[in-house]
Amino acid sequence: MTSRERVAKVLNHETPDRTVVDLGGMHCSGGHVSVIYALRQALGLDEPGTPVKVRDCYQMAGDIDLELINKLQLDIAMIPSYFTMFGFPLNDWKPWTTFEGTPVLVPGLFNTEPDEFGNILQYPEGDHSVPPSGKMPKDGFYMDALIRQGPIDDDKLNPEDNLEEFVPVPDVELEWLQKNVDEYYKNTDLGLVIGIPGAAFGDIALVPAPWLKHPKGIRDIEEWYISTAIRRGYLAEVFARQAEICIDNVKAIHSAVGDKVQMVNMDGTDFATQESLFCSPDAYAELYLPHAKKVNDFIHEHTGWKTIKHCCGACEPMIGKFMEAGYDILNPVQCSAAGMDPNVLVDKYGDDVVFWGGGVDTQKTLPFGTPEEVEAEVKERVEIFSRKNGLIFNSIHVIQCKTPVENILAMFRAVGRDV
Repeated sequence: MTSRERVAKVLNHETPDRTVVDLGGMHCSGGHVSVIYALRQALGLDEPGTPVKVRDCYQMAGDIDLELINKLQLDIAMIPSYFTMFGFPLNDWKPWTTFEGTPVLVPGLFNTEPDEFGNILQYPEGDHSVPPSGKMPKDGFYMDALIRQGPIDDDKLNPEDNLEEFVPVPDVELEWLQKNVDEYYKNTDLGLVIGIPGAAFGDIALVPAPWLKHPKGIRDIEEWYISTAIRRGYLAEVFARQAEICIDNVKAIHSAVGDKVQMVNMDGTDFATQESLFCSPDAYAELYLPHAKKVNDFIHEHTGWKTIKHCCGACEPMIGKFMEAGYDILNPVQCSAAGMDPNVLVDKYGDDVVFWGGGVDTQKTLPFGTPEEVEAEVKERVEIFSRKNGLIFNSIHVIQCKTPVENILAMFRAVGRDV
């Protein structure tokens, strides 16, 4: 059975010949670049000092290339977007070094500079003539978005200001996706994933718009959350127009790549902390669900794609609403959060939802446990989530910096990979 066939089986809740395994098939399923650097050396792919590309310049995630995919016997590959979170393309690679000393390659317009405190500042489109839009704290590992918003005048708020980034997908992006999807489809048997621009309604990572030089509208994270209660009509207008633009982009992207892609990453909006929801199911049903359902319904009617909903934390009370909105896959399945017992999730939702993740805790077990503890947790989770044939195995979210490589190898061995 090929990886593509194996993925198709799981997406239809049928029994594959072995566990479907992912690393880096989604934005939240890879590893910090320092982890990928150490992993490649442990697998004998690189000599010390060989830099690794930073594929995600926001989370500083390392590139999962075909060499690493084949070595780990993975089943899924993500075709990344042409543009990064900071608005510059993934090209013209140049050397850079992280705070902890990992040699990496970054895109040519990754034009950082230190501030007076030693923090690293990042700029939209690499343009130093405008205020910075991102910051990596001194001795830190990841980028934070910087808030660039003045006082809000409710009388002058215009939904068009929060729609500035929702535009027709540019030709350069379509050409990039078509070229890479065709190449991966022809030369590999992997299940393929792409992201759909504009399909995330209220994703708080995107609200500050670090790729825009002069973002307008509501761009402060705290103000955005307040607005879901006091400016709900305004956000509903934004979401309604966003959904229309998104559907037009779905048409264009499907025309370019067709059903060579099996899954599409849709919505990264979180609705839960690790202890509880911070948005009620009723509020979700009123503000978010109609627009998500509109896009999901269009995709299911006109393509063969399965759609992915990301939500961290204690989101169990919301899963039924996600299903009502039409999502097929839930990621990252944070089993350590309140109410996220994997047995309960499988019994309650396993006939209808594919669980992507949940394989091992990246907050405790993977970074701080022993290889034996990692192996035991992985095997237990695989057994549980495989009961209804709806598991794409991955750790819970991105593998964090300083996670021991021995534990990562133990994770892959526990799912039957010969590493």
